[in-house]
Amino acid sequence: MININDLKEEAKKYIRYEKNPETKIAYLTFNRPDNLNATTVGMRQLYADLIFQANVDDDVKVLVIRGEGDSFGSGGDLGEQADMFSDSDEDMSLLHEFGITDPSVKYPPKGSYRFLHSMTDHYAKAAAGNRPLQEFKKISIIEAKGYCYGWHFYQAADADLLVCSDDTLFGHPAFRYAGWGPRLWTWIETMGLRKFQEMLFTGRPFTAKEMQDCNFINSVVPRDQLEAEVSKYAKACARTRPTDVIQVQKTYIELYKQYRGEYLGSLLTGFVEGMLPMMKSDRKGEAEVGDDTFEKGLNNVVKDIDMDYPPEWRLGRSNRKKP
Repeated sequence: MININDLKEEAKKYIRYEKNPETKIAYLTFNRPDNLNATTVGMRQLYADLIFQANVDDDVKVLVIRGEGDSFGSGGDLGEQADMFSDSDEDMSLLHEFGITDPSVKYPPKGSYRFLHSMTDHYAKAAAGNRPLQEFKKISIIEAKGYCYGWHFYQAADADLLVCSDDTLFGHPAFRYAGWGPRLWTWIETMGLRKFQEMLFTGRPFTAKEMQDCNFINSVVPRDQLEAEVSKYAKACARTRPTDVIQVQKTYIELYKQYRGEYLGSLLTGFVEGMLPMMKSDRKGEAEVGDDTFEKGLNNVVKDIDMDYPPEWRLGRSNRKKP
Protein backbone atom coordinates (compact mmCIF):
# COMPACT_ATOMS: atom_id res chain seq x y z
CA MET A 1 0.00 0.00 0.00
CA ILE A 2 1.35 3.43 -0.97
CA ASN A 3 1.72 5.64 2.09
CA ILE A 4 0.91 9.31 1.48
CA ASN A 5 3.06 10.35 4.44
CA ASP A 6 6.11 8.86 2.71
CA LEU A 7 5.22 10.68 -0.51
CA LYS A 8 4.82 14.00 1.32
CA GLU A 9 8.13 13.50 3.11
CA GLU A 10 9.84 12.91 -0.24
CA ALA A 11 8.09 15.98 -1.64
CA LYS A 12 9.93 18.20 0.85
CA LYS A 13 12.94 17.85 -1.46
CA TYR A 14 10.95 19.50 -4.24
CA ILE A 15 9.16 22.35 -2.45
CA ARG A 16 10.89 25.16 -0.58
CA TYR A 17 8.91 27.33 1.80
CA GLU A 18 10.32 30.38 3.54
CA LYS A 19 8.87 33.48 5.15
CA ASN A 20 10.04 36.87 6.35
CA PRO A 21 8.14 37.96 9.49
CA GLU A 22 9.40 41.52 8.99
CA THR A 23 7.80 41.96 5.56
CA LYS A 24 5.09 39.30 6.09
CA ILE A 25 5.94 37.91 2.64
CA ALA A 26 6.33 34.14 2.20
CA TYR A 27 7.75 32.28 -0.81
CA LEU A 28 6.74 28.81 -1.95
CA THR A 29 9.08 27.50 -4.65
CA PHE A 30 8.68 24.33 -6.70
CA ASN A 31 12.17 22.90 -6.93
CA ARG A 32 12.03 20.06 -9.45
CA PRO A 33 13.47 21.80 -12.51
CA ASP A 34 14.80 18.63 -14.15
CA ASN A 35 11.14 17.53 -14.45
CA LEU A 36 9.86 21.01 -15.35
CA ASN A 37 8.52 21.22 -11.78
CA ALA A 38 5.88 18.57 -12.53
CA THR A 39 3.98 17.87 -9.32
CA THR A 40 3.60 14.43 -7.75
CA VAL A 41 0.74 13.42 -5.44
CA GLY A 42 3.00 14.10 -2.47
CA MET A 43 3.92 17.55 -3.79
CA ARG A 44 0.30 18.55 -4.36
CA GLN A 45 -0.77 17.51 -0.88
CA LEU A 46 2.27 19.14 0.74
CA TYR A 47 1.45 22.28 -1.25
CA ALA A 48 -2.09 22.23 0.15
CA ASP A 49 -0.73 21.80 3.68
CA LEU A 50 1.65 24.74 3.30
CA ILE A 51 -1.07 27.04 1.96
CA PHE A 52 -3.34 26.02 4.84
CA GLN A 53 -0.47 26.78 7.23
CA ALA A 54 0.21 30.19 5.64
CA ASN A 55 -3.49 30.98 5.85
CA VAL A 56 -3.32 30.74 9.65
CA ASP A 57 0.21 32.10 10.19
CA ASP A 58 0.14 35.70 11.47
CA ASP A 59 3.64 36.17 10.05
CA VAL A 60 2.26 35.82 6.51
CA LYS A 61 0.21 38.38 4.61
CA VAL A 62 1.41 37.76 1.04
CA LEU A 63 2.35 34.41 -0.50
CA VAL A 64 4.43 34.30 -3.68
CA ILE A 65 4.39 31.00 -5.59
CA ARG A 66 7.10 30.35 -8.16
CA GLY A 67 9.20 27.67 -9.85
CA GLU A 68 12.93 26.97 -9.95
CA GLY A 69 14.61 26.78 -13.34
CA ASP A 70 13.23 27.79 -16.73
CA SER A 71 9.53 27.14 -16.07
CA PHE A 72 6.87 27.71 -13.47
CA GLY A 73 5.62 24.19 -14.10
CA SER A 74 4.35 21.69 -16.66
CA GLY A 75 1.46 20.28 -14.61
CA GLY A 76 1.04 16.95 -12.86
CA ASP A 77 3.54 14.13 -13.19
CA LEU A 78 2.16 12.16 -16.16
CA GLY A 79 4.21 9.04 -15.47
CA GLU A 80 2.71 8.80 -12.00
CA GLN A 81 -0.81 8.91 -13.44
CA ALA A 82 -0.34 6.51 -16.37
CA ASP A 83 -1.62 3.39 -14.58
CA MET A 84 -4.75 5.18 -13.47
CA PHE A 85 -5.61 6.02 -17.08
CA SER A 86 -4.59 2.69 -18.59
CA ASP A 87 -7.16 0.27 -20.04
CA SER A 88 -5.92 -2.57 -17.87
CA ASP A 89 -8.59 -4.42 -15.88
CA GLU A 90 -6.21 -4.96 -12.99
CA ASP A 91 -7.49 -3.23 -9.87
CA MET A 92 -5.36 -0.58 -8.21
CA SER A 93 -5.78 1.54 -5.11
CA LEU A 94 -5.81 5.33 -5.18
CA LEU A 95 -6.23 5.68 -1.42
CA HIS A 96 -2.99 7.63 -1.15
CA GLU A 97 -4.59 10.40 -3.26
CA PHE A 98 -7.05 10.83 -0.39
CA GLY A 99 -4.44 10.66 2.34
CA ILE A 100 -5.88 7.35 3.59
CA THR A 101 -3.36 4.99 5.19
CA ASP A 102 -5.72 2.41 6.74
CA PRO A 103 -5.10 -0.92 4.88
CA SER A 104 -8.61 -2.15 5.78
CA VAL A 105 -10.15 0.48 3.48
CA LYS A 106 -11.00 -0.95 0.06
CA TYR A 107 -10.83 1.30 -2.98
CA PRO A 108 -13.56 0.93 -5.67
CA PRO A 109 -12.57 -1.45 -8.49
CA LYS A 110 -11.60 -0.46 -12.01
CA GLY A 111 -14.57 -0.55 -14.30
CA SER A 112 -16.82 1.12 -11.74
CA TYR A 113 -17.84 4.75 -12.10
CA ARG A 114 -16.55 5.38 -8.59
CA PHE A 115 -13.00 4.33 -9.48
CA LEU A 116 -12.29 7.54 -11.37
CA HIS A 117 -15.05 9.86 -10.18
CA SER A 118 -14.14 9.44 -6.50
CA MET A 119 -10.80 11.00 -7.30
CA THR A 120 -11.89 13.63 -9.81
CA ASP A 121 -14.51 14.76 -7.30
CA HIS A 122 -11.78 14.85 -4.64
CA TYR A 123 -9.77 17.15 -6.90
CA ALA A 124 -12.47 19.78 -6.33
CA LYS A 125 -11.45 19.88 -2.64
CA ALA A 126 -8.63 22.07 -1.35
CA ALA A 127 -6.96 19.18 0.51
CA ALA A 128 -6.24 17.44 -2.82
CA GLY A 129 -3.90 20.31 -3.70
CA ASN A 130 -5.74 21.50 -6.80
CA ARG A 131 -7.72 24.48 -5.49
CA PRO A 132 -6.38 25.56 -2.07
CA LEU A 133 -5.81 29.12 -3.33
CA GLN A 134 -9.57 29.50 -3.74
CA GLU A 135 -9.88 29.28 0.05
CA PHE A 136 -6.75 31.27 0.88
CA LYS A 137 -7.64 34.42 2.84
CA LYS A 138 -4.30 36.17 2.34
CA ILE A 139 -2.90 37.63 -0.92
CA SER A 140 -1.44 35.13 -3.40
CA ILE A 141 0.84 36.06 -6.29
CA ILE A 142 1.99 33.66 -9.01
CA GLU A 143 5.35 34.26 -10.69
CA ALA A 144 5.06 32.46 -14.04
CA LYS A 145 7.66 31.80 -16.72
CA GLY A 146 8.29 29.24 -19.45
CA TYR A 147 5.61 26.57 -19.20
CA CYS A 148 2.49 27.23 -17.16
CA TYR A 149 0.54 24.09 -18.00
CA GLY A 150 -2.02 21.78 -16.42
CA TRP A 151 -1.99 21.81 -12.63
CA HIS A 152 0.20 24.93 -12.59
CA PHE A 153 -2.33 26.61 -14.88
CA TYR A 154 -4.98 25.91 -12.21
CA GLN A 155 -2.89 27.81 -9.67
CA ALA A 156 -2.38 30.72 -12.06
CA ALA A 157 -6.14 31.03 -12.50
CA ASP A 158 -6.89 30.72 -8.78
CA ALA A 159 -4.27 33.21 -7.52
CA ASP A 160 -5.13 36.82 -6.75
CA LEU A 161 -2.38 38.29 -8.93
CA LEU A 162 -0.38 36.87 -11.84
CA VAL A 163 2.95 38.30 -12.98
CA CYS A 164 4.80 36.55 -15.79
CA SER A 165 7.68 36.75 -18.22
CA ASP A 166 6.94 37.46 -21.86
CA ASP A 167 8.03 33.94 -22.89
CA THR A 168 5.37 32.17 -20.81
CA LEU A 169 3.00 29.67 -22.45
CA PHE A 170 -0.37 28.84 -20.86
CA GLY A 171 -2.56 25.80 -21.49
CA HIS A 172 -3.55 22.30 -20.50
CA PRO A 173 -2.29 19.23 -22.41
CA ALA A 174 -5.35 17.28 -21.23
CA PHE A 175 -7.51 19.34 -23.57
CA ARG A 176 -5.96 17.18 -26.32
CA TYR A 177 -5.67 13.72 -24.85
CA ALA A 178 -8.63 13.82 -22.45
CA GLY A 179 -10.75 16.83 -23.33
CA TRP A 180 -11.03 18.85 -20.12
CA GLY A 181 -9.38 19.89 -16.88
CA PRO A 182 -10.80 20.39 -13.37
CA ARG A 183 -10.82 24.21 -13.41
CA LEU A 184 -13.08 24.91 -16.39
CA TRP A 185 -15.22 27.37 -14.43
CA THR A 186 -12.26 29.46 -13.31
CA TRP A 187 -10.74 29.66 -16.78
CA ILE A 188 -14.05 30.77 -18.28
CA GLU A 189 -14.36 33.48 -15.63
CA THR A 190 -10.77 34.71 -15.89
CA MET A 191 -10.19 34.41 -19.65
CA GLY A 192 -13.68 35.02 -20.94
CA LEU A 193 -15.85 32.42 -22.64
CA ARG A 194 -14.85 33.07 -26.26
CA LYS A 195 -11.08 32.87 -25.75
CA PHE A 196 -11.30 29.92 -23.37
CA GLN A 197 -13.39 28.02 -25.92
CA GLU A 198 -10.62 28.60 -28.45
CA MET A 199 -8.05 27.11 -26.06
CA LEU A 200 -10.34 24.22 -25.11
CA PHE A 201 -11.38 23.19 -28.62
CA THR A 202 -8.03 23.68 -30.38
CA GLY A 203 -5.90 22.53 -27.46
CA ARG A 204 -3.31 25.16 -28.36
CA PRO A 205 -1.29 27.09 -25.76
CA PHE A 206 -1.69 30.84 -25.45
CA THR A 207 1.23 33.25 -25.21
CA ALA A 208 1.67 35.74 -22.39
CA LYS A 209 0.54 38.57 -24.67
CA GLU A 210 -2.62 36.71 -25.63
CA MET A 211 -3.40 36.01 -21.99
CA GLN A 212 -2.81 39.64 -21.05
CA ASP A 213 -5.11 40.73 -23.87
CA CYS A 214 -7.94 38.68 -22.33
CA ASN A 215 -7.20 40.13 -18.84
CA PHE A 216 -5.82 36.93 -17.35
CA ILE A 217 -2.47 38.52 -16.39
CA ASN A 218 -1.66 41.57 -14.27
CA SER A 219 1.83 42.27 -15.63
CA VAL A 220 4.11 40.90 -18.37
CA VAL A 221 7.82 41.72 -18.34
CA PRO A 222 11.03 40.37 -19.92
CA ARG A 223 12.46 37.33 -18.13
CA ASP A 224 15.35 39.31 -16.58
CA GLN A 225 12.89 41.73 -14.96
CA LEU A 226 10.47 39.13 -13.60
CA GLU A 227 11.86 38.75 -10.08
CA ALA A 228 11.98 42.51 -9.53
CA GLU A 229 8.43 42.94 -10.88
CA VAL A 230 7.06 40.27 -8.54
CA SER A 231 8.92 41.82 -5.62
CA LYS A 232 7.34 45.19 -6.42
CA TYR A 233 3.85 43.67 -6.33
CA ALA A 234 4.55 41.66 -3.17
CA LYS A 235 5.93 44.64 -1.24
CA ALA A 236 3.05 46.86 -2.31
CA CYS A 237 0.49 44.24 -1.21
CA ALA A 238 2.31 43.74 2.10
CA ARG A 239 2.10 47.49 2.79
CA THR A 240 -1.63 47.87 2.18
CA ARG A 241 -4.37 47.64 4.78
CA PRO A 242 -3.99 45.32 7.82
CA THR A 243 -4.24 41.57 7.35
CA ASP A 244 -7.65 41.62 9.06
CA VAL A 245 -8.89 43.90 6.29
CA ILE A 246 -7.42 41.59 3.64
CA GLN A 247 -9.25 38.63 5.20
CA VAL A 248 -12.55 40.51 5.06
CA GLN A 249 -11.89 41.50 1.44
CA LYS A 250 -10.94 37.94 0.47
CA THR A 251 -14.09 36.59 2.16
CA TYR A 252 -16.15 39.05 0.13
CA ILE A 253 -14.43 37.91 -3.08
CA GLU A 254 -14.95 34.25 -2.20
CA LEU A 255 -18.65 34.87 -1.57
CA TYR A 256 -18.84 36.53 -5.00
CA LYS A 257 -17.16 33.51 -6.60
CA GLN A 258 -19.56 31.12 -4.89
CA TYR A 259 -22.49 33.24 -6.04
CA ARG A 260 -21.11 32.88 -9.55
CA GLY A 261 -20.84 29.12 -9.05
CA GLU A 262 -17.10 28.50 -8.58
CA TYR A 263 -17.40 25.47 -6.33
CA LEU A 264 -20.38 24.11 -8.26
CA GLY A 265 -18.24 24.42 -11.39
CA SER A 266 -15.50 22.34 -9.76
CA LEU A 267 -17.93 19.63 -8.69
CA LEU A 268 -19.56 19.51 -12.12
CA THR A 269 -16.19 19.14 -13.83
CA GLY A 270 -15.29 16.33 -11.45
CA PHE A 271 -18.57 14.65 -12.38
CA VAL A 272 -17.87 15.04 -16.10
CA GLU A 273 -14.29 13.78 -15.73
CA GLY A 274 -15.59 10.69 -13.99
CA MET A 275 -17.18 9.71 -17.31
CA LEU A 276 -13.81 9.70 -19.07
CA PRO A 277 -13.67 5.92 -19.68
CA MET A 278 -16.92 6.18 -21.67
CA MET A 279 -15.47 8.64 -24.18
CA LYS A 280 -14.57 7.00 -27.52
CA SER A 281 -12.40 8.16 -30.41
CA ASP A 282 -13.94 9.41 -33.63
CA ARG A 283 -11.50 7.47 -35.78
CA LYS A 284 -9.23 4.44 -35.55
CA GLY A 285 -5.76 5.16 -34.25
CA GLU A 286 -6.77 8.38 -32.50
CA ALA A 287 -5.25 8.53 -29.04
CA GLU A 288 -7.60 8.54 -26.08
CA VAL A 289 -7.23 7.87 -22.40
CA GLY A 290 -7.43 4.12 -21.95
CA ASP A 291 -6.60 3.37 -25.59
CA ASP A 292 -3.92 0.73 -26.21
CA THR A 293 -1.68 3.45 -27.64
CA PHE A 294 -0.89 4.29 -24.04
CA GLU A 295 1.37 1.25 -24.03
CA LYS A 296 3.90 3.66 -25.54
CA GLY A 297 3.73 5.72 -22.37
CA LEU A 298 1.55 8.71 -21.61
CA ASN A 299 4.39 11.18 -22.15
CA ASN A 300 5.12 9.78 -25.63
CA VAL A 301 1.47 9.84 -26.63
CA VAL A 302 1.17 13.49 -25.61
CA LYS A 303 4.27 14.34 -27.65
CA ASP A 304 2.94 12.45 -30.70
CA ILE A 305 -0.36 14.29 -30.52
CA ASP A 306 1.52 17.57 -30.27
CA MET A 307 3.20 17.04 -33.65
CA ASP A 308 -0.19 16.82 -35.39
CA TYR A 309 -0.71 20.55 -34.80
CA PRO A 310 0.73 23.59 -36.61
CA PRO A 311 4.16 24.49 -35.17
CA GLU A 312 2.94 27.70 -33.52
CA TRP A 313 0.14 25.77 -31.77
CA ARG A 314 2.32 23.04 -30.26
CA LEU A 315 2.73 22.71 -26.51
CA GLY A 316 6.41 21.70 -26.49
CA ARG A 317 8.94 24.46 -27.10
CA SER A 318 11.25 22.12 -29.00
CA ASN A 319 8.29 20.88 -31.09
CA ARG A 320 7.36 24.47 -31.95
CA LYS A 321 10.72 24.79 -33.73
CA LYS A 322 10.14 21.72 -35.92
CA PRO A 323 8.44 21.84 -39.34
